[in-house]
Amino acid sequence: MIKAKPFVKWVGGKSQLIGQLEPLLPMDFAKMENVTYIEPFIGGGAMLFHLLQTYRSITHAVINDINPDLTTCYTTIRDNPDGLIRSLHSIQEEYYHITDDDAKKEYYLLMRNRFNSKSANPIENSALFIFLNRTCFNGLYRVNKAGKFNVPCGRYKHPLICDADTIHADSRILQNVTILTGDFEQTFDYTTSNTFFYLDPPYRPLNNTSYFNDYAKEAFDDDAQIRLKKFCDRLHAVGIPFMLSNSDSLGNNGNDHFLDKLFEDYHICRVWAARCVNANGAKRGKLTEILVRNYAPQPTERLMASTQLKLAL
Repeated sequence: MIKAKPFVKWVGGKSQLIGQLEPLLPMDFAKMENVTYIEPFIGGGAMLFHLLQTYRSITHAVINDINPDLTTCYTTIRDNPDGLIRSLHSIQEEYYHITDDDAKKEYYLLMRNRFNSKSANPIENSALFIFLNRTCFNGLYRVNKAGKFNVPCGRYKHPLICDADTIHADSRILQNVTILTGDFEQTFDYTTSNTFFYLDPPYRPLNNTSYFNDYAKEAFDDDAQIRLKKFCDRLHAVGIPFMLSNSDSLGNNGNDHFLDKLFEDYHICRVWAARCVNANGAKRGKLTEILVRNYAPQPTERLMASTQLKLAL
């Protein structure tokens, strides 16, 4: 059977980090019963799909994102996968029959305008969302201040636009998932006695040119990062374990202590990730990200965390 996996490419997606993140879950995570898994910034959903297929103890999940096009797509895949596949197949057939590069770009811009008009029904909107993700530059999702998707066309000859197997697999996994749209704080209302949070917010930019996190017209600035930390304090106060990922500004230049100071009351370690989105190919490569948890690391982690910190700095 085909495994569920992210149906879109997403900047900062966690597919490549699953092997590093899973060992950092709470020590007794596999033994917990009737777990509610909550992800307030769902993005591509790599952690969601992996954990739901790995841990049967997770009986319910709640996902949220401020991007309504993304959450509409999740809902459509859950509730009407066949309708979405038909729409995507039609778009794919049209796109594949265009051989001229300028004509492909013209078709892309036509579909982008249709998507930005917000006049499509949920199925068509989701199909356009996936089409743009598969054909735009680097799979980037970015909007302007008016909330309009403005990523240019990529250079792909035959991108896989209609991945029916993945959509069906994802639909099966999403059946017991509650899908929310809006601010991350609303997810607190869905906590139970056995809840685990994974928080993967828009990353704090490492420099003034790395604003690849503008996938909603509402900016996620330092004030939002501080509000997120207070939300984590709220979770900790009622005994809910959480794991949080973010960029490693300290590891990037050695002088920016913002996130390390913000989360200094919690356990912080570093993990390695690949930088994939940069117009300059020479600046792509590995870099560290910080991982914050409110539960004690396992004994075998302590040396690893110390080593990672030295490497990062």
